[in-house]
Amino acid sequence: MRLQKYMAKCGVASRRRSESIILEGRVKVNDRVIDRLGTKVNPNRDIVKVDNRIIKMEKNKVYIMLNKPEGYVTTVRDRHGQDIVLDLINGVEERIFPIGRLDSDTSGLLLLTNDGELAYRLTHPKYEVEKRYMALVEGVPGNDKLTRFRKGLKIDGRMTAKAYIEVIKEYTNSSLLEIAIHEGRNRQIRRMCKYIGHPVLSLKRISIAELTLNDLEVGRWRYLTQGEIDYLKQL
Repeated sequence: MRLQKYMAKCGVASRRRSESIILEGRVKVNDRVIDRLGTKVNPNRDIVKVDNRIIKMEKNKVYIMLNKPEGYVTTVRDRHGQDIVLDLINGVEERIFPIGRLDSDTSGLLLLTNDGELAYRLTHPKYEVEKRYMALVEGVPGNDKLTRFRKGLKIDGRMTAKAYIEVIKEYTNSSLLEIAIHEGRNRQIRRMCKYIGHPVLSLKRISIAELTLNDLEVGRWRYLTQGEIDYLKQL
């Protein structure tokens, strides 16, 4: 089994994030530091450590929905004295991690789990799982800018995939937009809005596919129902 897949099954992080952890030199296999991809492990024979802690495959899978407040970083450990989303999750014994990321200044729907395979399906672009947001931006974008946004914009030398965007409400100096994407580039929506000349003032994720926050209060969390878990696994 590839090392990053084993790490995901142990609830360390998603496969993609596990690859980054390996490249950072934070992983040991049988007390040998692994900092390159391609290593395979035998779960019944090899001892794997992350940050000098032995990891093992989680038997009990956990699936959590959090209504993330602004001001929390979407990581499993704090490096700079910031609040992390795991500070909001109490009473869960299993080692869980966030599925994807929300910026510190972005609020809304965030899923956490120890199921690396589900995390992979929900975050990898090839599965095209839609994430929907409400964005308050400066000014009101016209039809020409909305069309450009929908068709894709060139960010960091690469075109973004087609996206959904509609003006929901107009104010004197700002507007409320509904935006849906299925990619997950770093600060993608903020950068796309800035690209068309309408910087984001506030941003909230409201859904992942058909899964929504409903009446879950800001800063609160709950376990997903079995029906919700089954739905996500078939996406």
